[in-house]
Amino acid sequence: GGPSFIERTLDTCRRLRAMGEVANPTLRIEIDGGVGTKNAQALIEAGADVLVAGTSVFGQDDYATAIQGLRP
Repeated sequence: GGPSFIERTLDTCRRLRAMGEVANPTLRIEIDGGVGTKNAQALIEAGADVLVAGTSVFGQDDYATAIQGLRP
């Protein structure tokens, strides 16, 4: 747990979303690795459907507040 976020993931997600709209409109994109409050909104805007946030939630004292910080 706790990997750093790789910034180029945003561009990759955008490209996948664009390809999915043509080839597979039901495509679901899941991002796992470095997801946190600083990038969750950008990932959603880039086309991610599912965000996996382990350390950014379970590494906090208050899980509910941590989860709320990830939501748009």
